[in-house]
Amino acid sequence: MEQVINMNNVSWRREGKEILHNIDWHVNKQEHWAVLGLNGAGKTSLLNMVNGYIWPTTGEVSVLGNRFGNTDIHSLRKSIGWVSASLGQRVNERHPSEEIVISGKYASVGLVFEEPTEADKEKAYNIMKQMLVDHVIGKTYAKCSQGERQKILIARALMADPELLILDEPTTGLDFISREDLLATIEEFARKPDAPTMIFVTHHIEEILPIFSHTLLLGNGTVYAQGERENMLTGEKLSALYRRNIRVSWEGNRAWMSLLDVGVY
Repeated sequence: MEQVINMNNVSWRREGKEILHNIDWHVNKQEHWAVLGLNGAGKTSLLNMVNGYIWPTTGEVSVLGNRFGNTDIHSLRKSIGWVSASLGQRVNERHPSEEIVISGKYASVGLVFEEPTEADKEKAYNIMKQMLVDHVIGKTYAKCSQGERQKILIARALMADPELLILDEPTTGLDFISREDLLATIEEFARKPDAPTMIFVTHHIEEILPIFSHTLLLGNGTVYAQGERENMLTGEKLSALYRRNIRVSWEGNRAWMSLLDVGVY
């Protein structure tokens, strides 16, 4: 099966400190993965490596069939969509929402120097419709809700037809209803046969929907465990990963986590 991400015995050191170590991670085409871990677990470093912003100190990395050291990283990034909180902070809120989406074709965050074609506009409108956010066409980004903004940023990433889409904590700052609405939209889109491979980074196991067939558990800069979602989201594994007493219950084919040792130290 064609591999989208292939990391073999990868480590990365910065200023003499090992941030990532002994990473083995293999993502196949049309698999959708969730990445789970506490702050400081190494999630951002891992994503930066996938995007080629940092390079392994040891080990081998290939993304979309491109082996690091033998490929043009700038060209590779055109095939990767990455939606994160930091991207949202760079958006000029005065731009109309559809212009934010179209700008994804040009790897910018708003149209300043580019003149979009009618085909660009039609494509953006179609993507916004798929993301259930076409009702904000003509509305400035500033006037959109936080949930609408997240959908706009995802639509922007899709404008470049990425083969790999990374959603880095996309529900941050959303209320419960907006979060569930966004998750439902992501799941519906991910089920399309032409959807890109998706990596979904989160702190909350209930956000790991059934569409994310696999989960990577990351702790202290290394892979604690990886595999099918149901086998990873267990009280035993999460208790060991977080070093706390955790119970996992399942409802509606989603896992929910409870901390059993609150106030006990």
